Amino acid sequence: MVRWHRNRWKPSAGWMEWTLMSAIVAIMLALSGCAGSGGKIDAKIGVINSQRLLNETGAGKKVKENLTAFSKNRQALMELEEKELRRMEEDFVKQSSVLSPGAKRDREEQFRQRMQGYQHKASELNREVQEKQKDVLEGFRDKIEIIAAKVAKRLGLQVVVDKSKGGPTVYHEEGLDISGPVIEEFNREYP
Repeated sequence: MVRWHRNRWKPSAGWMEWTLMSAIVAIMLALSGCAGSGGKIDAKIGVINSQRLLNETGAGKKVKENLTAFSKNRQALMELEEKELRRMEEDFVKQSSVLSPGAKRDREEQFRQRMQGYQHKASELNREVQEKQKDVLEGFRDKIEIIAAKVAKRLGLQVVVDKSKGGPTVYHEEGLDISGPVIEEFNREYP
């Protein structure tokens, strides 16, 4: 979505907002019958829970395991760095009474620099984990869209909406939920 700002068009909404707005407009058009002829359209809508697909499909479980392993690996690196910082601090405390003022300042500066390096590394590793999550989950989401489209066509549905937490669906009748058939198809396609 774009808006006019200071004599030029600028993006005003992110991908999530755009997706939400598109889903809402599609549903409103389908339900109101404003999609062209002016007559009422008999829309068939399905609902999926992508979080359930992540938890109950083989591919989803693999995605979660890979993300957990990746995160644990990064966490282990940070724990090693923390141990080294604690050791440096303990050594400094033990030796501070025998160090000259100049040597004390040097050790404090070394510790400060090491701490800054640790903080930088922590933010870098956190960014890596977030990017990995985004990439892996987007790939999984692409697979969900393909499988949901197959199931929707088989069931004669025109619109499928995600009911996961934070999704555009506020309410739906349980009979509209096609997560079960999508999970079955997903496990056949991606064992």
